[in-house]
Amino acid sequence: MHDVIKQVPVYVMGRRYEVPQGLTILKALEFAGYKITRGCGCRGGVCGACVTVFRRKHDFHLQIGLACQTVVEPDIFLTQLPYVPAHKAVYSISKVSPDGSNVLNLYPELTRCMGCNTCTKSCPMGLEVMDIISAALRNDLEEVVHLSMECVMCGMCAARCPAELAPFNISLLIRRIYGRYVLHRPATLDQRLKDIREGRFSKGLLDLKNSGKTHLENQFKTLQANKGEAI
Repeated sequence: MHDVIKQVPVYVMGRRYEVPQGLTILKALEFAGYKITRGCGCRGGVCGACVTVFRRKHDFHLQIGLACQTVVEPDIFLTQLPYVPAHKAVYSISKVSPDGSNVLNLYPELTRCMGCNTCTKSCPMGLEVMDIISAALRNDLEEVVHLSMECVMCGMCAARCPAELAPFNISLLIRRIYGRYVLHRPATLDQRLKDIREGRFSKGLLDLKNSGKTHLENQFKTLQANKGEAI
């Protein structure tokens, strides 16, 4: 006999559906008949496209999670937010210096932070977003990088910020500055870039592009047999 999968009630934009227990919110929406063409991406908890707002029954707290990672619960009320535009500065990273002035010039609203911590409470990844903004104001590039590396750029912090900051874009700028001016650039990277410019891999890439499915499958099997060693 087949095991009976328990169904749980969920509410999508106020409408009740019965979905199998254990599904993620994204799969539950699709099970309920929704065709998700926007508001989904990698389905692996990385891109941040499927950020979802929900409430649990008898709980006044607003919950935020990624639909591809959050498992449905009985009687949760779901809604997916439309795209919310946030300020994104336009700049050339080669013309940005690491002294902190450029960050404030590009994002002057950074000084409007009130320390309300709404951004932190809104983050589906559980990041200390207010601490990221505080570090940005101190021009502590390393701290910003350390605290924001797991950001999935979902934009929820910007959507909820009463001071209308875009913490995810601000931290992205600082990670770029840190990567360009602070991190040690390994010699192996320069060598690999030189190899690419000189066309060292062009023939191999062209051969792969022109290979048939059977050839590619055989190459994959060979790599698997050799435990990932180069052919």
